[in-house]
Amino acid sequence: MKKYIAEFIGTFALVFCGTGAIIVNEQSNGSLGLIGIALAFGIIISAMIYVFGNISGAHINPSVTIALVIGKLTTKKEALFYISAQILGAILASGLLKFIFSENLTLGTTIPSGELLQSFIIEFVLTFFLMLTILGVTSKKEFSTIAGLIIGLLVTGLILFAGPISGGSFNPARSFAPAIVSGNITALWIYITAPTLGAIVAMLIWKAFNKPE
Repeated sequence: MKKYIAEFIGTFALVFCGTGAIIVNEQSNGSLGLIGIALAFGIIISAMIYVFGNISGAHINPSVTIALVIGKLTTKKEALFYISAQILGAILASGLLKFIFSENLTLGTTIPSGELLQSFIIEFVLTFFLMLTILGVTSKKEFSTIAGLIIGLLVTGLILFAGPISGGSFNPARSFAPAIVSGNITALWIYITAPTLGAIVAMLIWKAFNKPE
């Protein structure tokens, strides 16, 4: 049960602080900017990895959990509980943000700024690199003390790149919750399918590279 509570809290923190930063930026006439928003996401992810990494693995992302199932690094049953906890945590965070910022219409929803295919490809490719990095740094003991820092910095960089185009999600729970709570479900399918496919492909390639000779 501790693992599921950890995933619930971790994803709640990610959505509350990350999408909360987007809302604050909108209501303060851009005081945070893209850099501030990217840092908010990166820092909270890094913090949650250090807090809950030894309890649940700190997936806080359904795409990561699904990829781990594909790689046979977790079970389907475990993944179902993980994803349920992640989505519930995300929805509660968006619900609380809706209560606090009741006049905000989007609640940090990820919406493509251009063509749908453009955002799909960006979300796919960047989640692919994110998943590869997660697998790489968590598989080596020498990176154990800095894994959270590396992943947090990577997320910050990816959002700086993708933010103006796709919104920089790489996480179905992060996009699902504000979209559902605010009612802005435009192109939501992109942020569910693209990150999940990207993470799965990364897992398959990682497994291929690390097959015993």
